[in-house]
Amino acid sequence: MIDAAELDRHLPLIAIIRGVTPDSVIEVATVLIDEGFTMLEVPLNSPDALTSIKMLVETFGAQYLIGAGTVTNPEQAQQVIETGANLVVTPNFNQQVVKMSVAAGCATFPGVVTPTEAFQALAAGATGLKLFPVSILGLDGFKALKSVLPAATRCYPVGGIAPRIESMSPFVQAGADGFGLGSALYKPSMSLQQIRQNACDYVTSFKALKR
Repeated sequence: MIDAAELDRHLPLIAIIRGVTPDSVIEVATVLIDEGFTMLEVPLNSPDALTSIKMLVETFGAQYLIGAGTVTNPEQAQQVIETGANLVVTPNFNQQVVKMSVAAGCATFPGVVTPTEAFQALAAGATGLKLFPVSILGLDGFKALKSVLPAATRCYPVGGIAPRIESMSPFVQAGADGFGLGSALYKPSMSLQQIRQNACDYVTSFKALKR
């Protein structure tokens, strides 16, 4: 079980490395970790994703939160758990996926948009909520949802967050605890230097907001 104290040790920025392949995943992860990321997800619609996840787990160990995104059903959740992963992120809310992942000791962030989904996810034991796609909610929608959630609920908007203070700041001020970061952080076509610069920009901007 990933408790609040354990989660507080991590920079609350989830690197979504969609499209990464086993032959590049270690060097990409190394760059991200060097820049301060400690939460890495390989979406299951990446090439040979389970192999990449297993490689990350074996290379970097339990001090990081490493696992899968785009986990949409219990069969996939079981496959991810068997890699030794300790992070499960979903685009949707599936009660069985959440319960399986939590029971396996994984930090679990299901994707939700509505209050009904959010409260059902929390009741199932979710570590926190992935607000996805946050473009549907918008800032006002996020504020409204946040106002009715339990105060300790960890909320991570995902979708369209740029590596700039002005992009992150409105959501942080509205109560976002962190973010999931995708194509603006990593694309398979990017060079390692570009990934490093993107990672640095995200970490620097986020830390500036949290001072």
